[in-house]
Amino acid sequence: MEETEEKHSTLEVTPDVSHERLSCKTFPHLLIKMINKSRWKILGLLAVFLLMVWYTISREESFDFHFQDEKMTCPFKEVEKKAAQLIPNYTREPPLFLHLKDYFWVKTPSLYELPYGTKGTEDILLRLLAITSYSLPENFQSLKCQRCAVVGNGYRLRNSSIGEVINKYDIVIRLNNAPVRGYERDVGTKTTMRLFYPESAHFNPQTDNNPNTLLVLVAFKPMDFLWMETILHDKKRIRKGFWKQPPLIWDANPKQIR
Repeated sequence: MEETEEKHSTLEVTPDVSHERLSCKTFPHLLIKMINKSRWKILGLLAVFLLMVWYTISREESFDFHFQDEKMTCPFKEVEKKAAQLIPNYTREPPLFLHLKDYFWVKTPSLYELPYGTKGTEDILLRLLAITSYSLPENFQSLKCQRCAVVGNGYRLRNSSIGEVINKYDIVIRLNNAPVRGYERDVGTKTTMRLFYPESAHFNPQTDNNPNTLLVLVAFKPMDFLWMETILHDKKRIRKGFWKQPPLIWDANPKQIR
């Protein structure tokens, strides 16, 4: 009886082993068959990928930056004319930056909250404007033709070697905490204005800016004004309400903040 049971058990195990061996042999076969069946699709995707890589590299190598030479005719008031055509009731009377004597929220209360208006933040804004400045430097106003360059943060600037060209512009505007130190050959050294919001502010505003750089706060939410107020008035810092913790210590001159 025992011998019969052992033979029976071996008969039960044998089919499982043979099925496993069969599956091991058929899997590579099925994989090769699937690859052969869809090889044209795979080759097509590979060709598209290689084409994208070639296009990206070619654009990097063919980087071109047109500089308006000082001898060229200055398009004086041309921008103003075009703006008047595009924007109804366009006027240059409103100042570039907000300042205390405007009181626009008293005469015409804002209908929208930040970032489209100042509704709900008038009190904080008044306290900030009382200790910050609004005027443009004299060297800005004395320029008959202001040639401006807005320098972005894209990787395309790397190895572009246009730093000297950027420095020739009268006004150079940089965004957020884009680095300058260590990349002067590609991005230049001149920074006339630095546009930022709390989360993008560098903990040391002197690191990648010039001594006379204007630090322009672009507020998106009421917490941005609160952050600036706590910094300038040295109040208890706010840690909540930001997607990224802004600097708790920010040594900036209030006269350079707009």
